[in-house]
Amino acid sequence: MYWIDPACLPETLGKVSQFLLNPHGELDGFILERSGRPPQQVHFPPHLSKRVARHVAIGDSVRVRGVKPRSADLVVAISLTTRNAVEIVDDGPPHHDLKEPAPAMETKPADVQGQVVLPLFGPKGELRGALLDDGTSLRMPPHAAAELAAYLAPGVHVQAWGDGIKNRHGRTVNVHEIAELVDDMS
Repeated sequence: MYWIDPACLPETLGKVSQFLLNPHGELDGFILERSGRPPQQVHFPPHLSKRVARHVAIGDSVRVRGVKPRSADLVVAISLTTRNAVEIVDDGPPHHDLKEPAPAMETKPADVQGQVVLPLFGPKGELRGALLDDGTSLRMPPHAAAELAAYLAPGVHVQAWGDGIKNRHGRTVNVHEIAELVDDMS
C-alpha cells in the first residue's frame, strides 16, 4: 500500500518468533510476540521478501506500522523498522522485465499433522489457513478456508495433505485435503 503514509499509522512492537511463507516459498509475513498479549500475524507483500530476509531475523525486535482489518487479529505492514533502525517501506511492487520470470521453488508432496495454534489471514482479513504447533503454515484459498474454518481454529488437531515447500525460513503446505485428528478413547 505504497500510497499510505506510514508515519500516520499506529505502531505495534514485538519480537519476530517465526516467518510465514506463501505457497511459492516467499516470505509474506511473520508472527510477532508481544509482551503480555497473544501472538499476532503480520502480513507484508511478497515483493518485500528479500529485504525482510536480509534485515530481520528470528528473535529480532521490530516496530510495525500498518493497518488492521476489522475481521482479523492481523497487521498488514506498510513499514517495518528493525532493531538496527533499518526501515522497510512498502513502496509497491518493482517494475520487472517480463522476459525474466522469477525462479519457481520446487514443491514436494507433503503430509503433515499437528495442533492449530493460530489461524492465518490474507491482507484483507480473509481466513487463508492456520499455523501448526511445529511451525508449519497451512495455506488454502479463502473460499476453501471459509468452508473449513472449524479445522483452522486454535486447539484443533489436524492432518493435511498437499504441496509443500521448505526452506531456511520455514515450511508451508498448500493444502489439498485436511482432516481433524480425533484420539481413540477406547
